[in-house]
Amino acid sequence: MKICEILSTNRPTLSFEVFPPKTSDKFETVQSSVKTMSALKPAWMSVTYGAGGGTSDYTVKIAQGIKDSGVAALAHLSCISSTKERVRSQLTQLKELGIENILALRGDKPADFDESNLQYHYASDLIEEIKAFGDFCIGAACYPEGHPEAGCWSNDIINLKKKVDAGCDFLTTQMFFDNGMFYSFRYRCREAGIQVPIVAGIMPITNQVQVARALQLSQAYMPPKFRSLVDHFGSNPAAMKQAGIIYATDQIIDLLANGINNIHIYTMNKPDVAEAIMKNLSELM
Repeated sequence: MKICEILSTNRPTLSFEVFPPKTSDKFETVQSSVKTMSALKPAWMSVTYGAGGGTSDYTVKIAQGIKDSGVAALAHLSCISSTKERVRSQLTQLKELGIENILALRGDKPADFDESNLQYHYASDLIEEIKAFGDFCIGAACYPEGHPEAGCWSNDIINLKKKVDAGCDFLTTQMFFDNGMFYSFRYRCREAGIQVPIVAGIMPITNQVQVARALQLSQAYMPPKFRSLVDHFGSNPAAMKQAGIIYATDQIIDLLANGINNIHIYTMNKPDVAEAIMKNLSELM
């Protein structure tokens, strides 16, 4: 099923994100986690592409497994280090497998990347390619606190509008820990004429190591309330896990109470975290 069709119902949705293994010996473990999460029946599950596209073959296999479990699958597709030939080959494969949803991303530039032969410069270029190729539901990423490379809010919103104008059907935010940031961002989008659904991305921080990693990935603002939680419970793994799940749950409850129906959880291949949050929201979704 296409995600744009799910979003059009205006009913609350909860979706999960998983990532492929870096090596083949970990594939069965990841596949088992994905199967367990699929059984929780989220609205959809997305599968990341892997750094530099190195694990993209696993992305398709995992997405196929999700689809076969009866859950809508969203396959990430990155373009910065790819060619038009490779992208078209991947689109053909996804279409043949009946995977209808793609999250179109520029992707991170490798440290030693040669930009002289780029075939795709921006995610909007990839979105145009997918749109022209065939009948996919296309998602794109957005940054509630501004893209790190945008320089200012206005540039970021202009670039985001280009993605939507190119054919993007919905947006999913990077993680944020202060809902006020999301509400302000959503208002700016609507003022700029961006009317596609915006799915709120929530990252449950369940151990102290994740904090530095989350900051590196998203450069997200961490409010004092959250920093106090990490400072107090970070050295106790069980307490930190419980506190992190509760904090994420509180964020989601506040979003739902303010009319934000679509929540994407960066579950990090952790079925127990996904299940705990779903239980916390059992009467709200």
